[in-house]
Amino acid sequence: MQSKKKKEQLGLTALYCRLSRDDGAEGDSNSVANQKRLLQKYAKENSLGNTRFYVDDGYTGTNFNRPSFQKMIEDVEMGYVTAVIVKDMSRLGRDYLGVGYYTDTFFPEHNIRFIAVNDCVDSDDGENELAPFRNVMNEMYARDISRKVRSAHRIRGNSGEPLGQPPYGYRKDPLNKKHWIIDPEAAQVVRDIFRMCLEGKGNDTIARILQENGILNCTAYWHEKGIGRGGKKTQPNPYRWKNSTIRKILTQQEYCGDVINFKTYSKSFKDKTRIDNPEENWVIFKDVHEPIVDRDTFDQVQKKIIKRTKRRAPKSENGEKSIFSDLLYCADCGHKLWYHVNTINKNICFFSCSNYVKDYRGSCPTRHYVRADAIEQVVKLELQRMAQFLRDDEPMFADLLERKSNREIAEEKKRLEGELQKARMRTETVSRLYKKAFEKNAEGLLSDEGFLQITHEYDVEQLALKAKIPQLREQIAEAERQAANKDKFIAAIRKFMQMDELTAPLLRELIDHIEVYETQGVGKSRTQRIAIHYRFVGYIDIPAAPLTSHYISETRQGVAVEYIPA
Repeated sequence: MQSKKKKEQLGLTALYCRLSRDDGAEGDSNSVANQKRLLQKYAKENSLGNTRFYVDDGYTGTNFNRPSFQKMIEDVEMGYVTAVIVKDMSRLGRDYLGVGYYTDTFFPEHNIRFIAVNDCVDSDDGENELAPFRNVMNEMYARDISRKVRSAHRIRGNSGEPLGQPPYGYRKDPLNKKHWIIDPEAAQVVRDIFRMCLEGKGNDTIARILQENGILNCTAYWHEKGIGRGGKKTQPNPYRWKNSTIRKILTQQEYCGDVINFKTYSKSFKDKTRIDNPEENWVIFKDVHEPIVDRDTFDQVQKKIIKRTKRRAPKSENGEKSIFSDLLYCADCGHKLWYHVNTINKNICFFSCSNYVKDYRGSCPTRHYVRADAIEQVVKLELQRMAQFLRDDEPMFADLLERKSNREIAEEKKRLEGELQKARMRTETVSRLYKKAFEKNAEGLLSDEGFLQITHEYDVEQLALKAKIPQLREQIAEAERQAANKDKFIAAIRKFMQMDELTAPLLRELIDHIEVYETQGVGKSRTQRIAIHYRFVGYIDIPAAPLTSHYISETRQGVAVEYIPA
């Protein structure tokens, strides 16, 4: 076992700093810069090397959902950290029970030395009798500050000062942060959205038009303009607008020039989650800032929205879903196929890819259209072939299932076990590399900047491995459970033989999912591959049987499709 001194040399000393907006009442002593100077000086004077700062600037101490704090806890769990230093107990948190858990349970369990400099707390010196009292006082302070902040918030809100961030189309006036001014570029998009709504276009249509015209969505626009509300720096598609975003814009009265306060509230000083406030509790101030849309236009749009959303009984032809809903998947992109009823001929029901580029602004280039009656006939035909095979030669059928399932399960298990072994070996390798980086940094062979860059890469890889290993173990266990499912599948086939009809419960008992490929060919020479993946055993290639013909459907005059099992 390593000595305590040796362990501290190899381990990381976490210097944790926290500052919330409410801490300003205590003066500059709690500033992040002051905390850093104090902690760095203390660590140096007490020979605690390999220091790393974890800083949460602007985060409340009443809960522990802070990014840098959670990163520090992950590093503790990974074994990188051996000591945690804070300026005082309130920097760790202002929740009595939470702080007690970390100082009395979590840190000791991970052999972490905890130090609160100004409170004279050092876990190496044993328990500090005043620490619990300080924790209670810190929570009472947070409660008192929260009460004062809420009171000031209420006063400002009732005086007409906008409390929230300005919506898309506005920005804060640089000369007066309490006033909103129009953002010309975004405001024009808002006007276009209202105009298209009055023209009768739906939210999805408006979203598609904005996307096709290359208009950045709200989040991407804020990020590009550096407004500070852009969220993530990268998005899969910064030009993709959501139906919900269009709906929100169309219902925001702020575009008439009004300020609406107290639209949301939080339950307590510990739980900052925002909850929608009933409209009767809103406080509205009209004509405070320049409007983007006139009030008459806004009112007309609200009437249209109410008319659209008025509840009505579903049409009888659309009331029931297909028994194949949630079973069909696109063979090319992997998305579900959605069920539809033809708007002209209600007798025609079909499925199409929910990720089709033209229908849903997705990324799948083809529609993967398949008639619901056709898929039912194909599945019934395949099940009949399988049932016939079972009748004709049950021992051979059972042997086919056993050989197939055992072979595939063995191959999958072998692959998963190989990945698991590689992940374990890589975890050990990264841990050794991490320790070497510590040693080189301590010996002056690696700069602090280089050390931070290298260890950050190791951190990212270790976290990925930490998540991957349990997943692989669970997948191996699932593969082992699958080995005994042959009899369940045969029992389900026997149930079909007795019924000879398809029902939703029977389908889900037999089938895991069905892959639908895009049709090939033209005219009456069109073909479409359908791959049925059964529960427990996956895809089965049934040997030649009396029922070998494929189902052919004439979808319209001059066009026929032959459905071929994949």
